[in-house]
Amino acid sequence: MKTTVPITRRSLLGWAPVGFAGALATPHDRPLGLALYTVRDALRERPDEVLKVIADIGYTEVEIVRNQLAIVGPRLVRFGLRPISVHFETPLITGNFQAWKDADMPPVNERDTFERVLEEARAAGIANVVFNYLPPKERGELDYYRGLADRLNLAAEKCQAAGLKLWYHNHNFEFAQKTGGRPIDILLNRLDAKLISLEVDLFWVSMAGEDPAAYVRRNAGRVVAVHLKDRARHAVVPRFDIASVPKDTYEEVGRGELNFAEILQATATAGVRHYFVEQDHSPDPLLSIRRSYLAVRRLAF
Repeated sequence: MKTTVPITRRSLLGWAPVGFAGALATPHDRPLGLALYTVRDALRERPDEVLKVIADIGYTEVEIVRNQLAIVGPRLVRFGLRPISVHFETPLITGNFQAWKDADMPPVNERDTFERVLEEARAAGIANVVFNYLPPKERGELDYYRGLADRLNLAAEKCQAAGLKLWYHNHNFEFAQKTGGRPIDILLNRLDAKLISLEVDLFWVSMAGEDPAAYVRRNAGRVVAVHLKDRARHAVVPRFDIASVPKDTYEEVGRGELNFAEILQATATAGVRHYFVEQDHSPDPLLSIRRSYLAVRRLAF
């Protein structure tokens, strides 16, 4: 899951074409956010310049990966960026640190606790913590997901006691058929809707062969946040293995085949409050986030 994109001063500061500022001058009702996972490599190299570019494009909210907190957290106020949520390492809930390590995920201290995540979120002014990924070696049969839902409900009670909220972020593997049903249906039925909200990654819903707009409408009232990225026109679906998805399947909003006019209408009526552009893989992440921002705003968002 590690990607290195060459970052030059030109790509950081020289991307805005003539007339671009005028395209952003119209005020909009809904804030648009960015999942900082998109610019993970650039943030490590030049955090101040990258955050300035993000703010200059027009983004006002961000979603942070926990290992970015130390770098990003102290800088956000300077650029007028509001931290909404943080993705934390899932073995702090499941306890399976080896599966996380085998999946080549960011390092996590096995002495860390979920309670520490809550403390860090509160200190950074972040109100929402996100269970965002289940490593392949933890994706068992339906009983595993029943147990996972129970653990998440207990974690959500801790969040509530701390004044925070727990979100569940989907991928595509939850939609794969197993003996007796699908993990996503177990999770939706067993997760406490009063304590746990859904952050729907529309791309991954589509990769599972589902209609993203219909999925959001079915879960109206539970979906508080979405990830916005498009799916390439040549994509083969359904596909349930994340690792098998080619990098050129991830597209900027408006440059693929998803119907974002319908999707955004569905999210508006479903009560979604936070919208995060994300581009998991891109040869030029800063160009990608600019293109997606403009595409979303052109839809009268």
